[in-house]
Amino acid sequence: MTAYRDCAHPKNSYEDQALHVESDNLGYFCCVSRLKFLLSYAKYRLKSDNEHDIHSPYIFEFYNNVICDENPYYVYEDIESIRAKLLLTDLAIQIEDHGAGSKVNASNTRKVKDIAKNTVKSPKYGQLLFRIVNRLKPQTILELGTSLGISTMYLAAPSKKTQVVTVEGCPNTAKVAQVNFDKIGFGNIRLVNATFDDFLPGYLAKTNVLDFVFFDGNHRKEATLNYFNQCVEKAQAHTVFVFDDIHWSEGMTEAWETIKQHPKVTSTIDLHHLGIVFFNPDLSKEDFVLRF
Repeated sequence: MTAYRDCAHPKNSYEDQALHVESDNLGYFCCVSRLKFLLSYAKYRLKSDNEHDIHSPYIFEFYNNVICDENPYYVYEDIESIRAKLLLTDLAIQIEDHGAGSKVNASNTRKVKDIAKNTVKSPKYGQLLFRIVNRLKPQTILELGTSLGISTMYLAAPSKKTQVVTVEGCPNTAKVAQVNFDKIGFGNIRLVNATFDDFLPGYLAKTNVLDFVFFDGNHRKEATLNYFNQCVEKAQAHTVFVFDDIHWSEGMTEAWETIKQHPKVTSTIDLHHLGIVFFNPDLSKEDFVLRF
C-alpha cells in the first residue's frame, strides 16, 4: 500500500512551486539529466499532494513530530556557520571520486566552495537527519560518504554518547572534513579515509548490530544494492537506514524499489531526496510517499 500525505512548511513556501529545486540538486542540472530530474520531482509533488490518512500510528507520529518539526536547535547555527565559511573557501583540492561522479563538475580539481554548494546536504535535510537521530537515539551510526562533514556533524550533534563512524574515499576531502570536526569540537566522530568496498567487510565482521546507517555515496544502482545487502545482514528491529538521492538517476530509483521489496524491510518513507527504511516487525508492510 502507498499512502500520500502533505506536510506544510510555511517557512519553505518556495517549495510549493513544483519545479523548484533547492541547492541540494544543482548537481542534476545538466542536459537530459536536468529534465529527467525535474519531471521526477514534479511527479513526486503531484503524487504527494494526494492527501490520505497515514494508517500506521508510528509513521503518523514520526511524520508529524520528526519530519515536519520546525523547532530550531541551537546546534544548527554552529553547523551552518561552518557551512558559510566553506561556501567562501576558494581552496582547490584534487578529488578522487569512487562513486557516480558529479553532474556539475567533471574535473578532478574542485574548489571547496563549489563542493559545499553542489554536493553537501542542504540545511533542510541536514536538520532532518539531526531530528531523526535525536528521536531514535542510536548508540552507533555508520555514514557512507562524509564529503565535507556537514551531514556528519548533524548526525553526531544530538548526543555525545552516539558514536559516529563516517567513511570518505577521497583523502583531500577527508582532510577538509576533519578540520571541520575539529572546529566544532565533537568527540564522537571517527573519520575513516577508505573506499566503501575496502572498509565495509572488515567493519561489519566486527559489528553485531547496525543501529543507524546513512548511505550517502556512490549513487549507482549496483553499488547501492551491494552496500545495502551487506548492511542489511546486521539490521535488527530497531535499525533504521536512510538513503540519500534515491531519485538521483533511474538506476537509483530502481535500487530504491528493490530495497523496499526486501523481506526484512517493513515500512519505508520516500521524501524524494531521502528514503527512510524501517525494519520493525511491528510495523505493517507499507511504502509512504510524503511531502517534505
